[in-house]
Amino acid sequence: MAASKPVEPQSGSGLPRWQLALLVGTPIVLGVGAVYLWNRSRGKEKQGKRNGERKTPEGSASPTDRHGVGDLARSRQGEDPLDRAQSAKNKGNKYFKAGKYEQAIQCYTDAISLCPKEQKGDLSTFYQNRAAAYEQLLKWTEVIQDCSQAVELNPCYVKALFRRAKALEKLGNKKECLEDVTAVCILEVFQNQQSMLLADKVLKQLGKEKAKEKYKNREPLMPSPQFIKSYFSSFTDDIISQPLQKGEKKDEDKDKEGEASEVTGSSGYLKAKQYMEEENYDKIISECTKEIESGGRYTTEALLLRATFYLLIGNATAAQPDLDRVINMDDASVKLRANALIKRGSMYMQQQQPQLSTQDFNIAAEIDPRNADVYHHRGQLKILLDQVEEAVGDFDECIKLRPDSALAQAQKCFALYRQAYTGNNPSQVQKAMDGFEDVIRRFPKCAEGYALYAQALTDQQQFGKADEMYDKCIELEPDNATTYVHKGLLQLQWKQDLEMGLELISKAIEIDNKCDFAYETMGTIEVQRGNLDKAIDMFNKAINLAKSEMEMAHLYSLCDAAYAQTEVAKKYGLKPPTL
Repeated sequence: MAASKPVEPQSGSGLPRWQLALLVGTPIVLGVGAVYLWNRSRGKEKQGKRNGERKTPEGSASPTDRHGVGDLARSRQGEDPLDRAQSAKNKGNKYFKAGKYEQAIQCYTDAISLCPKEQKGDLSTFYQNRAAAYEQLLKWTEVIQDCSQAVELNPCYVKALFRRAKALEKLGNKKECLEDVTAVCILEVFQNQQSMLLADKVLKQLGKEKAKEKYKNREPLMPSPQFIKSYFSSFTDDIISQPLQKGEKKDEDKDKEGEASEVTGSSGYLKAKQYMEEENYDKIISECTKEIESGGRYTTEALLLRATFYLLIGNATAAQPDLDRVINMDDASVKLRANALIKRGSMYMQQQQPQLSTQDFNIAAEIDPRNADVYHHRGQLKILLDQVEEAVGDFDECIKLRPDSALAQAQKCFALYRQAYTGNNPSQVQKAMDGFEDVIRRFPKCAEGYALYAQALTDQQQFGKADEMYDKCIELEPDNATTYVHKGLLQLQWKQDLEMGLELISKAIEIDNKCDFAYETMGTIEVQRGNLDKAIDMFNKAINLAKSEMEMAHLYSLCDAAYAQTEVAKKYGLKPPTL
């Protein structure tokens, strides 16, 4: 699907890219933002009590205690101070269960005043219980104060940390909330769904807030030439990406004066096309602008080409007016309008507006029903929306129109594979695997066919053959950085070969220093290794390369999760397991 980037092989699984490092076979921690989903899938059988809401105070009320709140201290004159404090707590628990929270608070206050100061464990429980009662009365400041007292007495007190995290969230203090809930996740070995869900919720909120501000003020950044070429290769009916036609292209045999009159003097759009062929991408937007402002012959094409490069540099705000103009031009070529609809539809999907996205793709299919690109890119949209049968139908239509479309053939196979795999249908899985074999036999130069097949083989734990497929990808596209990242992740899952995995991901960065996926994956692995400062540096590099606000928000979530772990390590000496 055409967005600010092409759909890469890894996106076909339906999983966010932040989960790719979960391929590592060892039970390790990825940072709160990623790990909660991993544990959700593995820990259902362990949920039990761990998933229960922490609403009740600790200890049970004494059924024989009939003294009023004010009489408690006097009635226990002969008892040990700790026993008297415990009796007050038990009375408070009884009131708590009856929903009489003010009386419960008084009892817990008595317990705190009666408890010997050296009894830190008991005293921390009394503070935590009083915080639970304050929580029921929505007194968040008092909850935080009492939980802080409990944590000071018992730094690894899970109930107090989690209750304080929830209160901090209620008051909008997300940073401190995240630190507390991160500590809880580590202490509970990432087995409690509630704490992990709260962590994820806060990480997403923080990520969105930071990304909104950062993205608004970011400097546009042109992707690597390899990325741009991959993007345009996903289109077959895209007029603006075709080479200069006869009569447009400059004649190398002409003298310099002839060249100037043919190309430089002709139009900004034709100059932009020439720059595309030369991979001089930074000049394209300005040349298209000249064509548009002069009202030249190629104004429509220039609008579409400029919009495309605005999308590539992550400036959807600037791209949309250009796309709107092309789409609404009744006298424009149907091919140009359909292409603009595909790109706007993809932009809407990236902005998480699936209804608008689907609407644009459907209009494109109506106005240009024989445009293979419409069905190809709509098929990818349907995969993202988990509408696999409809996706397969679109890929079939694309293949019908363009039987030589290796990309559509490969993606159809992958859609069928995911449907069979998630539906636990072994016979259909095997049929899909046979389909991949047929695709790579018929289209031996289609790198994405090997890449998607490698993912399916990895799912089936056929690691050796998956490795061979990635090698074929590299042979066909040696400058495709994402393939090196996937091959590196495979080494971690297959052989637990950390050194080789990191070497391959480093190679990806060497090939394309604008590959945000490589920096993100490297950062995730460094979190696993316990190198949090290096992880944060990698995530920040990925953030600066993000091509959409949504992608940037996700990367901020990873970065904030790593930073929260550094703070928890400083405060409580808590560290998750590492490689």
